[in-house]
Amino acid sequence: MIKKQTVYFERTGKEDTEAVVDIVQERLQEGDIKSVVVASSLGGTGLKFAKRLATETNLVIVSSHPGRSKPGVWDFDRGILKELEAMGCPVVRQTHVLSGLDRSFSKKFSGVSHTELLAESLRSLWGPGIKVAIECAIMASDGGVIPIEKTIAVGGWGRGANCAIVCLPAHASNFFDFRVLELLAKPFRRD
Repeated sequence: MIKKQTVYFERTGKEDTEAVVDIVQERLQEGDIKSVVVASSLGGTGLKFAKRLATETNLVIVSSHPGRSKPGVWDFDRGILKELEAMGCPVVRQTHVLSGLDRSFSKKFSGVSHTELLAESLRSLWGPGIKVAIECAIMASDGGVIPIEKTIAVGGWGRGANCAIVCLPAHASNFFDFRVLELLAKPFRRD
């Protein structure tokens, strides 16, 4: 039997980010993980992780896709992008694997796709931050910036980070090979 600690936050919020950085840094000290994937729509959360972990691990930031808020516009802060790149942290920007093209069809013709059903199931069962962590690990895998080996994936909802998992990532084309191995942190309840 192996006992591991999971941290549960009372509510979701950006104030949990520093605690999640601490949790991730502590888990990295076990020495069996080489990559950390962090969701960061605008860059601020990614920068907080980079300032503490960029020299300790392969730290990958996964942003929201260009066009999310306005066609042709990428919301990521360009100044933060330069800082992250200077620290050697790749920033992934691509279509979200759990929505993407399927969402376009649903908007146009109504209904729901298998992919959107999967995304909603993850949100409902585990919360939006865990869904984001899983999605970002897949996007980082598809972007070729992490190997398919034990990885920490960090997500959140709104601003900041409040979820962290240890996972065995997979490419989108092999989604059912993805494994959540450990739950490091998540909100106790969904707001």
